[in-house]
Order: sequence, then C-alpha cells, then structure tokens
Amino acid sequence: MSRADTVDDRNRTPAPAPAPAPTQAPARTANWTWTFGLLRSELLTTFRRWRTLALLGVLAAVPVLVGIAVKIETSDGSSGGPGGGGGGGEGPAFISQVTNNGLFLVFTALAVTLPFFLPMAIGVIAGDSIAGESNAGTLRYLLVAPAGRTRLLLAKYATVMIFCLVATLVVAVSALTVGALLFPLGDLTTISGTRIGFGDGLLRALLIALVVAASLTGVAALGLFVSTLTSSGIAAMATTVGLLITVQILDQIPQLHALQPYFFSHHWLSFADLMREPVYWDDLEKNLGLQALYAAVFGSAAWARFTTKDITA
Repeated sequence: MSRADTVDDRNRTPAPAPAPAPTQAPARTANWTWTFGLLRSELLTTFRRWRTLALLGVLAAVPVLVGIAVKIETSDGSSGGPGGGGGGGEGPAFISQVTNNGLFLVFTALAVTLPFFLPMAIGVIAGDSIAGESNAGTLRYLLVAPAGRTRLLLAKYATVMIFCLVATLVVAVSALTVGALLFPLGDLTTISGTRIGFGDGLLRALLIALVVAASLTGVAALGLFVSTLTSSGIAAMATTVGLLITVQILDQIPQLHALQPYFFSHHWLSFADLMREPVYWDDLEKNLGLQALYAAVFGSAAWARFTTKDITA
C-alpha cells in the first residue's frame, strides 16, 4: 500500500494487515536454532574425544614441568638468571623472574608452548575437522541437514577457534596454579623495570592469553583449508603440522629476512610487549593484522574448495 493510500484511509476501518508468509519467520528461527545446535554438537564431539583430552593434558603438563625444573634449579637459593630486562621478552627473560613471582610462570609457559605445542594441537584439531568427517563417512549425513556447507564450515572453524582459547587458558591456568604453589606471588616488575600491582599483573596475564589465542587464528584457517583438500584425517593433520614446522624453520634462516615478517609465526612472541610500561603496540598490531589476513585468505580458500567439492563419503 502506498503512502497516499495510507493517508486517505486514516478514517476508515482499517483492513487487517496481510499476514506474513507463514514459513518466513519460523524458517529463520529454525535456521539459527540449527546453527547453534550444530555448533554445540561440534563442540561436544570435539571435547569428548580422547585425542582432544590428551592434547589438553600435554599442554597442562608443560607448565608443571617448567615450574618443577625452575624450582629444582634454584633450590640452593641461586637465581635463574638476571632480572627480566633483557632478551626481548622471550622465555629465558621470563624464567629469570619466576622465582621472584610465580605469575611469571604464566608468561614463561605461554612463551614455551606457543612456538610448537599450542600450534601443533591446533593443527591436529583443524586438520581433522573436515577430513576426519569424510574419512569416517559422516560428512554426507551432516550436509543432508538444512545448515548447508557454509554454515557447517563456519561451525567447524568456530569450534577450532574455541579450542584455541580453551587450550591457551589451560596453559595459563596450569601455570598460575603451579606458580602459586611453588613460588611467591605479589607485585611484579615489568620488562621495562617498573613495578605494577598483582591485580594489574593478572589482568595482563589474561590479556596475553587472549592475544596468544588470537595468534593461532592463521594456523586454524590453514589447517581448515588443508582439511578440505583430502579425505584422510591423518594426512590433513600431518600436512598441517608439517607446514607449521617448515614455516618455523624458514623463520630462523637469516637469508630469508625479507620474507619472514609475512610468516604467520614471525610476530608470535610480540605478546611480551604487553609486559612493558608503556605497552608497545606496533608488533602486536602487526601480529593480529597478519593473523586476520591469513584467516581471511585461507578461510576463503577453504570455503571455495568446500562449497564446490564433490562429497562422496
């Protein structure tokens, strides 16, 4: 009905408005319900697998081993090293402060697990996300449901990203628990030499954990793309982990310094800049921007491959 018709009919008994299409709103609600149901199902399936629990167990054990090693090394009263002012904020610089404040074990554990353990776990989960379903013969049945390929792919990627966050928090919580049991807690000294309160230190530890989880989005998208290329979950996991190791090796070759800033792992340890006063944001922004670029490129490649793939299993 036009606006003029509406003005002319103001004094008339209004005719009942046409009813909306009977299936439009319910269909939209059903689609959202199915999407969240699919994500919930993917999360339950992923976190109930023994493989996932084993990966989380290994990640939780790393801070325990590091904390015990530092405790044994310093049991005679010696210091683990000079104060945390050098080393560009990498693992050894954090280790030197663990005996003074157990909160530094969180930063040390994340610095130790980020180069290999965390991305390896993400690569296993992401690589198996699509290829594992195809290998088990369940992918066709998932696609019969009304969610469609795009929503299924988004649910898979969201599941991998939630695993990134959970895995990072497992490392952080384990390190904080071990640090509190073995070492004193209190105010801490930043890499810049200034002192901040324990509450501020906890907040920065949480922020660092979130940055570390976000640093794995590129690996997650890469693993998801590899998973769409094969029907073998083992092959997809091995390929993703192999690419991860290859990139890590290439990132250490001096002759490739011109290419290294574009490797997804190059700025991973920039999270240490959050322990400076004031915080250095340049490398953090480069890292997060690079991860977003990798996620966009390989996420789009995974979507293009998966939506045109002939599903036979």
